[in-house]
Amino acid sequence: MKDGDIEIVIGTHALLSKEIAFKNLGILIIDEEHKFGVKQKELLKELRVNVDVLTLSATPIPRTLSMALMDIREMSLITDPPPGRLPIRTFLRPYSKEVVREAILRELARGGQVYYVYNRVQGIEHVAERLGKMVPMARIGVGHGQMNEKELEPIMVGFVKGELDILLSTTIIESGLDIPNANTLIVEDADRLGLAQLYQLRGRVGRSDVQAYAYLLYQSAKELTENALSRLQALQEFSSLGAGYSLAFRDLQIRGAGELLGAKQHGTMATVGYELYTQLIAEQVAALKNAADGVVEEVKDPLESLTPLPAFDLPVTAFVPEWYVQDQAQRLYVYQQMMSSRDLDRLAEVQAEVEDRYGQAPAEVARAFAVMRVRMRGRDVGFEKVDGSQGRLAVTFKDRTKVPPRIISLLNRRYKPCYLTRDVFVWPFTGDALSACERLLDEWDSCMAELEAARALLP
Repeated sequence: MKDGDIEIVIGTHALLSKEIAFKNLGILIIDEEHKFGVKQKELLKELRVNVDVLTLSATPIPRTLSMALMDIREMSLITDPPPGRLPIRTFLRPYSKEVVREAILRELARGGQVYYVYNRVQGIEHVAERLGKMVPMARIGVGHGQMNEKELEPIMVGFVKGELDILLSTTIIESGLDIPNANTLIVEDADRLGLAQLYQLRGRVGRSDVQAYAYLLYQSAKELTENALSRLQALQEFSSLGAGYSLAFRDLQIRGAGELLGAKQHGTMATVGYELYTQLIAEQVAALKNAADGVVEEVKDPLESLTPLPAFDLPVTAFVPEWYVQDQAQRLYVYQQMMSSRDLDRLAEVQAEVEDRYGQAPAEVARAFAVMRVRMRGRDVGFEKVDGSQGRLAVTFKDRTKVPPRIISLLNRRYKPCYLTRDVFVWPFTGDALSACERLLDEWDSCMAELEAARALLP
């Protein structure tokens, strides 16, 4: 071929081979991005330094979604389904022969076909025998990745042509199949699969205007881990069309955001913590954008942002109710914006944005913002932890030696019941713990102002 004859190259991971060289690569499109590892994606980008990269995925991996939320990557959502599509009804059930048999018979009765996923090659033939005894009239085909092309092709072609009623397979059907007549999916041992895998598998059904069903089955005698249960419940909860973003957000919650500079695509930041990590990255991204636009800002000490907010353990009801922000992803976004705020001005902006979008905040939401405000004020005066149980605020200081000795006596002069033990400052109160925190901080600020005024008068 002559130079310039080929304008588009479509390939698999083989494009990473050192034997392939691109003369003038302009854009790189990665489909099914969750199938690629970090190292593979970095190698693809190295094909050219300034290449534009577009990644496509129904459920972005946590690391990618986290980077998009921090403005490191731009993100676009396509949430409109094709005309006539119906949401897939999803059921989470313990495995039982009755559930499997009923689901298969219901699909066959309306002339449809069934995907049955069993993701272990060893033992898949035994599952085929079990299905054959449950529904002896059904035509069953078995397919998995260890079969060669001559063995697998007749099975897949037979299912596409409608010559088979049930395709029993591993997760090789996860992508690339579009069979409108197959509208029931049964996944055995679904707790062994990841959220993105399950979402992709569920996408194999419901590809026409016929109601589709997905059954996620787990062994009834098996105790599910918290993460496995969360994954399955998420699939059941987010069954509407275009729910991939919400599912990816839930996956981010469950598994963590991974590493920005490392190869881990999920997991939590053990040293800094996700909340502070997000804040640091957001600040640096904003600084880089301003620098690119020619905006000069005062350089801040990055260690300032590492100061965590103190823990306030208060008996108050503070959260964002479902009726106020109905969309799960938007509720998560509100929490993320609230928790990533590092000063009172930014927190006020977030509260104003929430109330502008959803209306007057109910008492629970107002208290959530109030708790964040007292945490910020507590950080600024050196609190490390505040326990509001048993009708008293027990304050632990981050560094007791930095607390001015006179401020305790000034506070005690203003509010007799308060006192200082060896390590804890105690502020008894009656009524609302949050109001008690606000009063304590107001009095603290007032006493500090009094001390500063007295110092100013000294020669």
